[in-house]
Amino acid sequence: MALDRWIALIILAIALAYGYAAFFTMDHLLPPFMQRNPIWPSTFPKALSVLAVGTCLIILLGLEKPGGEAKTPDIDYRRLQDYHLGKALLLLGLMAAYALALRPVGFLASTTLFLVLGAAILGERKFHILIPVALVATGAVWYLVQEVLGIFLRPLPFFLGV
Repeated sequence: MALDRWIALIILAIALAYGYAAFFTMDHLLPPFMQRNPIWPSTFPKALSVLAVGTCLIILLGLEKPGGEAKTPDIDYRRLQDYHLGKALLLLGLMAAYALALRPVGFLASTTLFLVLGAAILGERKFHILIPVALVATGAVWYLVQEVLGIFLRPLPFFLGV
């Protein structure tokens, strides 16, 4: 079985467990006044699990590939050294560092640094375009989450007291 189907099988198992939790364990703790609402806190997890299961089944059954396409795997796991494995591992490390730096450094600085460094790892070299785009995107997301949705998101480092 090709690598993409193995990954789809693993994601299918996770999506089934997530779907079980969303469909059978989340709604019984709702207070009575919320049980009459058309949208419950479990609505998005239910939809997400159904979409994930459907997508995984499409990949497992091979329905995403045209009929005339050759049945060769896209990724040859025996030749992993030929791929950009270093960049992938560096991006994973950058994601972990971003998650750890989000609270102490603040959303604005950590997200901007994450976007700029991530794009640089992937090969972007036009920093005169990259930095303003990252700043505008970070500011827009912070504004939407903080001001529109009303969810507190620490914008600046903790030592500035904001």
